[in-house]
Amino acid sequence: MNSNEALFNYTLRLGDTSLILAQRLSEWTGHGPFLEEDLALTNIALDILGRGKSLLEYAAQIEGKGRSADDLAFFRNEREYFNALIVEQSNGDYAKTMLRQAFIDCFDLLFYTELAKSKDSVLAGIAAKSVKEITYHKRHSFSWIKRFGNGTEESASRLQHAFDELWQFTGELFEMTETDTILIKENIAVDLATLKPMWEKEIQELLREAHINIPETTFMQKGSRQGLHTEYLGFILAEMQTLPRMHPTAKW
Repeated sequence: MNSNEALFNYTLRLGDTSLILAQRLSEWTGHGPFLEEDLALTNIALDILGRGKSLLEYAAQIEGKGRSADDLAFFRNEREYFNALIVEQSNGDYAKTMLRQAFIDCFDLLFYTELAKSKDSVLAGIAAKSVKEITYHKRHSFSWIKRFGNGTEESASRLQHAFDELWQFTGELFEMTETDTILIKENIAVDLATLKPMWEKEIQELLREAHINIPETTFMQKGSRQGLHTEYLGFILAEMQTLPRMHPTAKW
């Protein structure tokens, strides 16, 4: 694998994760627990979608094969997607959606803060813009976790159930491959190993405040770096890609 291939793979992976998360969050539009929260989560989804679009546009440019961001989004199958497994998990109730978001926001703020220092000016620019948005996203999701954990018996129970379902997908966020190794040497990619202790410290403190029981050991799921996914991604792509695949030359 040469540097250009590694950069394409890296940017595509980041773009896929943002795109699928935005798709998941957009499912809440019109179904939020109250109007202000409905609007807040919709705006968060739009922020993340915008980041995904920028990353996929850059990935298409790096690839240099004439494909566009839309081509990458709508005309690949699930084995050609490399998003983190956690973002494709079902929304469930609001506790599950917010806990998933808290895990990701905490990771993203650490990650994009470091990526803003990248030698690659395009990635650094996307990251710098994203940090401003993620700072708000994290404050929002963290406040909900504390609210659920210190609310009613039911809200705390739902949060614990959400944790039991999602925790197994968090380890993969820090998995690195040959792609990362090549780009870290060129001061382009982020060394995820340096982020893990900081992420764990913040998340453990959040979960402690929310009175969540954390198991000492958990089998962590992985596979997305190789294009392997849970059953959910196929359904997401089927819904997301139906119209452009039916009318591939349509202009809107």
